[in-house]
Amino acid sequence: MDTMSWHQPQESEIRSCTSYSSQQSLPLIPSLNYVHPEGLQPVSANIYHHCMTTLKGHSSYVSSLALAGNLLFSGSSDKQIRSWKCDGLSFSHDEQYISDNVVANGKGAVKAMVILSDKLFTAHQDHKIRVWKIDSDENHNGKYQRLAKLPTLSDRAYNLLIPSSHVQIRRHKKSTWVHHVDTVSALALSKDGNILYSVSWDRSLKVWRTSDFKCLESVANAHDDAINAVESSSDGSVITGSADRKIKVWRKHPGEKKHSLVGTLEKHNSGINALATSIDGSVLFSGASDRSIVVWEKDGDNMTVVGALRGHTKAILCLAVVAELVCSGSADKTIRIWQAYDRSYSCLAVLEGHSGPVKCLAASISHTNPSNSICLSSYLVYSGSLDCDIKVWQVCIPHFLDLFN
Repeated sequence: MDTMSWHQPQESEIRSCTSYSSQQSLPLIPSLNYVHPEGLQPVSANIYHHCMTTLKGHSSYVSSLALAGNLLFSGSSDKQIRSWKCDGLSFSHDEQYISDNVVANGKGAVKAMVILSDKLFTAHQDHKIRVWKIDSDENHNGKYQRLAKLPTLSDRAYNLLIPSSHVQIRRHKKSTWVHHVDTVSALALSKDGNILYSVSWDRSLKVWRTSDFKCLESVANAHDDAINAVESSSDGSVITGSADRKIKVWRKHPGEKKHSLVGTLEKHNSGINALATSIDGSVLFSGASDRSIVVWEKDGDNMTVVGALRGHTKAILCLAVVAELVCSGSADKTIRIWQAYDRSYSCLAVLEGHSGPVKCLAASISHTNPSNSICLSSYLVYSGSLDCDIKVWQVCIPHFLDLFN
């Protein structure tokens, strides 16, 4: 069993795991920001967007969001998981919708969440992953049932009895390999839903089976510093982003039992905070404290950099992809909406309204168009912030607008 070389992080190291500070941008990577050859009016001036409502209830910063049908789930450093009904609300510009629907309480700040069918997986600062059963009863006002805490009791007990399962985590402390030993910072599901991937500030990547929650694999020392982001690709690859400024691509080849490193992507000059992939998996977006979103394209088995999206004035903290749009949230308190056009990207909208850094995003296609606009596409963007609020935005692209001609 591989050893896990790890030390107790100091306060400065913990702060650096998700840096909100502004660092130098990437001067050597070309910008992909679209500029009209005739210098016409920016397309963002023609995009209809507004804040539909503000969801209040959390007493501390909102760090994670997840969508499941007509439900939005939010997790916060107040250790609470709340559910919000996304439809049936009479949204207006100034309306605030206050929910007391706390469906679960963890024992550590909620750092990330993903949804698989009727199961909600949440990652916590207390080093654990929790699994909750989503109650389908719309009138249910109680707490969700906790199905498991990872690693499970059987995993812990089995490995406790096997000496080779124990790894050194500090000079005088050992733990079994199935345990994360620091904050679980991000989660991702394989495209078939059979596997859950988790990453941690302990620098490890772990692989869990979603049917019985068994830990199948642990990649110790996957990075040289805290891991902040993980994303699964449609080709079966797992992508991790770290405070060590590196993005790594992992893959389990046919016939092999463990994931192996197949690529290391190095272009950012500061810690990676967020990753997202296009719907077809051909494009990877990475956001970092250097204020840039680097765009990578799949080239055979490799990923090559094509350029960077610039506009945010502080660190990129979160990314989300919906249809052909890329959404980015930043420590500059704004959300930017980007759309691709032949390897160029236009910033369609800058969403302003939060009073703190935007820490998490979720997005979906909307089926409701504003009455004063005929849309080709309408989207809902949900943003969680260190100001403790969740904002719901509608972004609408008029059908009569030719964005790039």
